Amino acid sequence: MAGVDGDGLAEAFLREPRRYTSHQVAEMAGVPVYRARRFWRALGFANVPDDAVEFTASDVEALKTLLGMVTSGVYDEEHVLLIARSLGRATTRLAESQAELGAEALDNAGVPLAERPRAWRRRAERVVPDLAKLLVYAWQRQLAAAAGRIADQDMSAVRLAVGFADLVAFTRLSRQITGGELARLIDRFEGRSADIVTSSGGRVVKTLGDSVLFVSDKAHVATEIALRLVETHARGKDMPELRVGLASGPVIWRMGDVFGTTVNLASRLTALSLPGTILADPQLAEELEGDRAFRLREVNRLSVRGLGELAPYTVMRAGSA
Repeated sequence: MAGVDGDGLAEAFLREPRRYTSHQVAEMAGVPVYRARRFWRALGFANVPDDAVEFTASDVEALKTLLGMVTSGVYDEEHVLLIARSLGRATTRLAESQAELGAEALDNAGVPLAERPRAWRRRAERVVPDLAKLLVYAWQRQLAAAAGRIADQDMSAVRLAVGFADLVAFTRLSRQITGGELARLIDRFEGRSADIVTSSGGRVVKTLGDSVLFVSDKAHVATEIALRLVETHARGKDMPELRVGLASGPVIWRMGDVFGTTVNLASRLTALSLPGTILADPQLAEELEGDRAFRLREVNRLSVRGLGELAPYTVMRAGSA
């Protein structure tokens, strides 16, 4: 932190001076410091030494806001901590990606390392206000969409079509190309996959570099997404083949992620799929019955790790070879 402090870089991004210790912030918010630290850790912030002047007026207001959500009765404390953790996870990834892109921009501009702190400060002054506006805008739009989906839904009985798409032989490929080439490949894969999923009416749950987990309320939408993913990535230059597993059934939707047997089954079927193919579980195949857009072919019974045996189906477009 000494270099950051000396360069004033933190203040450039925080956009206000650091004035308080953790004990002072807790006192101003009216809570013991151990309780304040519980909220900070939930947001993804590490504990700092008692005498470290690391906090701003915004830290005080944020802590008061979290506590106010509890005292008002809108949420209990455990739910507020869950909200803080989800914010922490989402914003950590967002901040890391934006910092990486900023570093790439400085590299491309040929800024020497000795001049980086000053360049970062100038960049913060230019981009932080706009990024803050975009963050709130995107979050509000996503919250409106999510609330609309689940407003009248029994969250204990959510049924979804789940897809898991995976790049074949990615680990071997990652040893054969440079770090920059690998990063560009992942960017292309994640970008194309997200475009296909969202434009087709599905939702990306998460990406894991060489794989993407997506869901849809309807089996035919998830199947169309899977086919488009395979077809699009097959046309991509130097892009490994894709394989996809699909399953339909009850899922546990929690804090923006999905869990349960249906999700595990989609993942297991992906591992059993051949390159360039899609395997669907019998339940999803049944929901596609009569849909003339797709052709299903039952394959031999397979042993699915942890889930027993089942006879899945390969999924193709109608009329395909």
